[in-house]
Amino acid sequence: MKRLNFVFLAAIITMFLAGSAFADVLKPGQTASCNNANSITLENAGNGTQEDRNAANATIWKSSTFTTVPLSLSPADHQGLEGERGVGMANKASMGHSKVTFTKQDNFSRGDSIGDISGEVRITNTGTADIKVNCG
Repeated sequence: MKRLNFVFLAAIITMFLAGSAFADVLKPGQTASCNNANSITLENAGNGTQEDRNAANATIWKSSTFTTVPLSLSPADHQGLEGERGVGMANKASMGHSKVTFTKQDNFSRGDSIGDISGEVRITNTGTADIKVNCG
């Protein structure tokens, strides 16, 4: 009887932890995991090195397709071409982003895309800046 109670208690704790949200700050080299999240938000927490241009770099591994995708959150980086240099071209310049949110998509048909966040998703900080991770 005690064993059955222990198994029941362990099952309840496991279900609670699997369904709970996760929020943490990843230091360089650390890994976080989200399981069947409705959304995953990654944010550059700053304090990177000058060599890394204060960019937050990470890799995202998805269990649904066993693929790894690189990601860089670099708000100070220039992402385009400046126009109006005597050629009449419109300004195409934009700055990088400091935050990105991936949301769950039901019936996702292209499992090779970063948009599929079903199953386990592991985020590893491969840069020098901290990364805020929130699994919702």
